[in-house]
Amino acid sequence: MRPIWSGAISFGLVSIPVRLYPATSSRRPKFRQLRQTDHSPIRYRKVAEADGQEVKNEQIVRGYEFEKGRYVVLSDEEIASAAFQGGSRTVDVAAFVDAREIDPVYYRSSYYLEPGFTGEKAYSILREALTESDRVGIATVAIRSRQYLASLRARDDVLVLETMYWPDEIRSTDFKGLETPVEARENEVGMAKMVIDNLTDSFDPEQWTDNTREKIEDLVRQKVEGKEIVVTETPEPTRVIDLLEALKASVEVTREREANRKAG
Repeated sequence: MRPIWSGAISFGLVSIPVRLYPATSSRRPKFRQLRQTDHSPIRYRKVAEADGQEVKNEQIVRGYEFEKGRYVVLSDEEIASAAFQGGSRTVDVAAFVDAREIDPVYYRSSYYLEPGFTGEKAYSILREALTESDRVGIATVAIRSRQYLASLRARDDVLVLETMYWPDEIRSTDFKGLETPVEARENEVGMAKMVIDNLTDSFDPEQWTDNTREKIEDLVRQKVEGKEIVVTETPEPTRVIDLLEALKASVEVTREREANRKAG
């Protein structure tokens, strides 16, 4: 796996050379659009709205729409100069905070940081210091011509960089359904807490699988083998008639499930 970025972590007067790698990869099933009659793949072409003519990549520039239908054209160099203010190859750590202070809604993408040449000792020291202090660094970094807010944390033996959304990118929660005050009765809340307690467990990622992907892969195998596919209808969700009764039933079901889990 090749690094997508190389630079340095900077905090105080310390600079640690690092290389950046994606921490995740998508395994969602990939589909191609095909023509129905002969399954010929469909290609997409870039065409100009003015005349419908196909435009080659080298003829394409980037424009910022400042008014409806009016654009300012910016070159790659101009865009890069804006994104790279503060250092194009630096994870510039400005502060260290308690990880619990960061709402997960801010997190965007995760990356692994590998120590570069001569940076192994400083990397190790920072990793251990973050682990023992239970802190994460808050930094800015430019990746692929775009500047990000980011967090820097220790995960086992590696430092993880997580790009974050800027505060003005987080949408507000102005929903009509939240405007009307609703009284939560003490016994209802109590039973909801009992359901939560019965379902409380430690997080084991190995317990979780992408059932949709597995089913699609199984369907593909059956199709390749020439088997007939039987499509079953998805049942409609059960409507909750009485919240209190639903909570009571949930308590019993989850209690029995937890007992079976411990017994097994």
